[in-house]
Amino acid sequence: MDYYYIWFSVIVFFYILIIYGFAIFSNKNDNLNNLTAFVTLFFVFVHIFIFLVLMNQEDRLRSFMVPLWLLILSIPPLIICILIFFSSIFVYTYEKMAKKDLSSLGKELERKKETWSKAKKDTHRKLNHVLIFLGLVLVWYVGLFIAHDYTGSSVGMIPEENNMLLLYFRLITELNSIFEVLFSLGWFYYILFFFFYIFNLFILANEFARKSNSLSFPFTFFTKIYLSEKERQNYGSYLFFAIGQMFAAFVCPPMVFFTILGIGSISDLMTSQVGIRFGKTHISWNKNKTWEGTIAGTLVTLAICFLFVGIYWSLIFTLAFLVFDIFTEKPINLSDNLLIPIGCSLIYLLVRFFFNLDYYTLIIYWI
Repeated sequence: MDYYYIWFSVIVFFYILIIYGFAIFSNKNDNLNNLTAFVTLFFVFVHIFIFLVLMNQEDRLRSFMVPLWLLILSIPPLIICILIFFSSIFVYTYEKMAKKDLSSLGKELERKKETWSKAKKDTHRKLNHVLIFLGLVLVWYVGLFIAHDYTGSSVGMIPEENNMLLLYFRLITELNSIFEVLFSLGWFYYILFFFFYIFNLFILANEFARKSNSLSFPFTFFTKIYLSEKERQNYGSYLFFAIGQMFAAFVCPPMVFFTILGIGSISDLMTSQVGIRFGKTHISWNKNKTWEGTIAGTLVTLAICFLFVGIYWSLIFTLAFLVFDIFTEKPINLSDNLLIPIGCSLIYLLVRFFFNLDYYTLIIYWI
């Protein structure tokens, strides 16, 4: 089918452009964060290629699923390119005709931000992550109600198989297993992944435009509010959040992903807020963090994990969060927005596969 090769080539071109752009705009003083994010992007993009190739070889997927995937994967970067093109023309034309730099709007936001307290700045930077988590959980709950009303079951919302590494090995070792593997994940898995896929592309475009002297994007002025001085030299932490959560959504079933997203949003916010407002005992090897904040985040993590994945996994993920939190930035110069989702995802994949430890979800019993 000719359209497949055309759109597949378009997607490959966009991904190469993104990977190249990420490398070009990376700050060489932040190698560990940039390398981790680069490898994560590369991993996800390569596996998208693999799945598209396997899907196109399956007759049951070629007529509908393959075109649908091609559209979902290619339309967002096309829209982003159009936005960058027209936004760049608009800014260039305005500045030439008005003899005025549009960056004055950003400077006004920066002056206003200087009057904020440290706790308010932190809240503004991380509240969007919490709202994304709450919004997606609400969508899942509404979808579960609808599924129960129409089908009497949670088919599509809860995957038939959640041992993701086992599914992966089946995919690469069993001929023509792509159909069964993809449909065993349920349709809500794809909503979560494609949401963060699109979100990630927009954040990447925003960061590329912010760091470029010739490109513009409609939302770059928001970075004046959300980025710290250190982040302005490198990539913003919200980009690392988007990349890390996209990886988690790709390799984890929905309930495990919700757990990881909750840890990366609510637990992270609670850790910093308690640390800023009430923290007295600084961690000896990291003076930017306090034990009060870390303990608060750990307790919130325990509660979130217990609701979504049960007691055994809550203990595993809570211990992981505690270790990640006290060792990120110092002595490990890696953003917790990358380490938490990637680290927790890998822990889940390995423990679920080698020890066959399943999870159970308490909140589903509230339906």
